[in-house]
Amino acid sequence: MKTPLHLSLALAMTFGAVAMRAQSDKPKPPPNQPATFAKVSYGEHERQVLDFWKAPSDKPTPVLIYIHGGGWVRGDKKAVPYVQKYLDAGISVVSINYRFSWQAQLAGVKPPVEWPLRDAARAVQFVRSKAVEWNIDKQRIAASGKSAGACSSLWLAFHDDMAAPKSTDPVARESTCLTCAAVNIAQTTLDPQQMKEWTPNSRYGGHAFGFMDPNDLKTRDTRFTEFLEHRAEILPWIKEYSPYEYASAGDPPVYLYYDNAPALGKSPRDPTHTANFGVKLQEKLNTLGVSCELVYPGAANIKHATIEDYLIDTLKR
Repeated sequence: MKTPLHLSLALAMTFGAVAMRAQSDKPKPPPNQPATFAKVSYGEHERQVLDFWKAPSDKPTPVLIYIHGGGWVRGDKKAVPYVQKYLDAGISVVSINYRFSWQAQLAGVKPPVEWPLRDAARAVQFVRSKAVEWNIDKQRIAASGKSAGACSSLWLAFHDDMAAPKSTDPVARESTCLTCAAVNIAQTTLDPQQMKEWTPNSRYGGHAFGFMDPNDLKTRDTRFTEFLEHRAEILPWIKEYSPYEYASAGDPPVYLYYDNAPALGKSPRDPTHTANFGVKLQEKLNTLGVSCELVYPGAANIKHATIEDYLIDTLKR
């Protein structure tokens, strides 16, 4: 005979499963309409461009900034999903390209991850600088992305404001702060020791710190042992660019979506996108009093079944 507790757990698991089926069974996003402004430069490099879709509104609108995935070594801004759904909800959309880590490595930048992450911050500042022209509410800006783009979004959400009020560059004087972040299969830490503790077969992240042949993008996941061996030497870099390190009380709320259930201490098929990342970040955020919705197959107490639902609800609240 099931006790009330057993029944509650069963109902929660059932609701979680239904919500996840709703996410996975959704049709593929329809093609996006042409951007209001395309290939707008927010920097001097050819990769520092963005597309902007303006939501029709008499009042300044919230804006979603989308950061594409691809391990910081490939990908394109055209990957942004569900643009029309956001526009229909009165939310403008920005999707950015950014300089790749392998380009930074060839240019001698240390660590290479500096370029894609700093570009994400610069894009937020640039969008804020366009607030009047693009009818944007500076106080309601969210970030979203998949995989490496999700990691970038969390880094922005947790990082202290990177505005430079005394800069001669008006864009640099703008804030980098976010209202929230909602991300898909995010890496929440770039610390190889932490990754091994959470997920024994971890293999991701070395390329972000130069452990990669920039002329062979396939090698980005094959030098993890070397990355781990040199951890102590590059620990300041790891702390500078790992989202988990910056999480603190008062940070904006976040939403984490994974298409797999967590299995801490085990070796999943895809350790680079395991929900273990989400579980450990949520544990830390809970102790800090920062709101964190974690969604995965079988998760209980799901409030928002999809990233889009969360962002629309939070930005329009």
